Amino acid sequence: MSLTLIKNAKIVNEGETIEGDVLIDGEYIVDIDSSISPKSANTTVIDAEGKYLIPGVIDDQVHFREPGLTHKATIKTESKAAVAGGITSFIEMPNTVPQATTQELLEQKFKIASKNSYANYSFMFGGTNDNLEELLKTNSTNVAGIKLFLGSSTGNMLVDNEDTLEKIFSSTKMLIAVHCEDEQTIKTNLATYLKEYGDDIPMEMHPKIRSEQACYLSSSKAVELAKKTGARLHVFHLSTEKETHLFTNKIPLEKKQITAEVCVHHLWFDENDYEKKGTFIKWNPAIKTKEDKEGLWKALLNDKIDVIASDHAPHTKEEKLQVYTKAPSGGPLVQHALPALLQAHRKGKISVEKIVEKMCHNPAKIFKIKKRGFIKKGYYADLVLVDLYSPWTVTKDNILYKCGWSPFEGTTFYSKITHTFVNGYLVYYNGVFHNELNGKRLQFDRTNE
Repeated sequence: MSLTLIKNAKIVNEGETIEGDVLIDGEYIVDIDSSISPKSANTTVIDAEGKYLIPGVIDDQVHFREPGLTHKATIKTESKAAVAGGITSFIEMPNTVPQATTQELLEQKFKIASKNSYANYSFMFGGTNDNLEELLKTNSTNVAGIKLFLGSSTGNMLVDNEDTLEKIFSSTKMLIAVHCEDEQTIKTNLATYLKEYGDDIPMEMHPKIRSEQACYLSSSKAVELAKKTGARLHVFHLSTEKETHLFTNKIPLEKKQITAEVCVHHLWFDENDYEKKGTFIKWNPAIKTKEDKEGLWKALLNDKIDVIASDHAPHTKEEKLQVYTKAPSGGPLVQHALPALLQAHRKGKISVEKIVEKMCHNPAKIFKIKKRGFIKKGYYADLVLVDLYSPWTVTKDNILYKCGWSPFEGTTFYSKITHTFVNGYLVYYNGVFHNELNGKRLQFDRTNE
């Protein structure tokens, strides 16, 4: 591969933005300086004047639906949408068909990605009530972590046996990522609203069914169990202000045993949007109040919440248009997650440096991902150029998800991703893809695990 020189960029890394140049040789960043001259006649020079250069986003929670649910999405279609959105690495969840609850089934997913992914990839191993022995075979150096559903969601992988939960927490040093909603609370709430409305429950009732109490009961129990056992816990998609008080900002991220994530949709939407968006913003956990949204922003900015993710979880439009009890939860987000955060930046809500910390640096630190998430010499050249002043509107014509819709349809974003490099290769440039599938399996620096 020839050399690529990115010149005159605003380089965002580790809390600073500096003007300068970055030289890529093959897969790696080999030089960063205020001014670098082309090294040879075959150096490709990209003038990034006025643009921000950030590390590729690492999305620690996606559902790409392959195998088994490929009418909704595939690893190829969704990773393509991801790189257009500046996401260069993803960690995918185990609730596919079949579920990734054996080592053999997990490796089958890696094999699919090795042939079809535009972005770098890893997958979670799925814990169940009865697969502890298989779970303990998971290789911590090349698998992202263990995923447990402590409330049932798409795929119904509910782990509700308390003895099993404690055994899992006690038995592995690997990161355990959890979906926290209390199942009994949800069932009780649902029964109340079914009695009142039948299957056609108004969407506004979703956050009352999958309530603050359901979330807090489950997440507080998980945190308590992690403290008791010393497990490495990562709590996915916080949706309530109350839950944020379970987490600390008193110690550096590298020393935290318990970390938390928030998703783009919980930062963007609130319960007032159900009237217009309906089931297209039906997620588990539910989007809740404006006060919850503001509480999540506060906890994100004061570092009680460590990561921003997408929880990209597409369904077809036909599936989403069903009545409440039949419409599945989840929506597509990887193409629009970073533009949505950049929109928040333009509105004065968050700095570009903080976006990079929460979407690039911190996922790399939390999962101990090797040589990614930063703009550093010797690191893989997973890089994204962003034009903060290039408005565009989300329309059916530019949505790349296989499902063909987005909760952001009709939204005008102020900022645009212009270039995405994956492992040194320019895979996306101003709406055009280079068809070489360049994603690699993520590796993890966990020699002590």
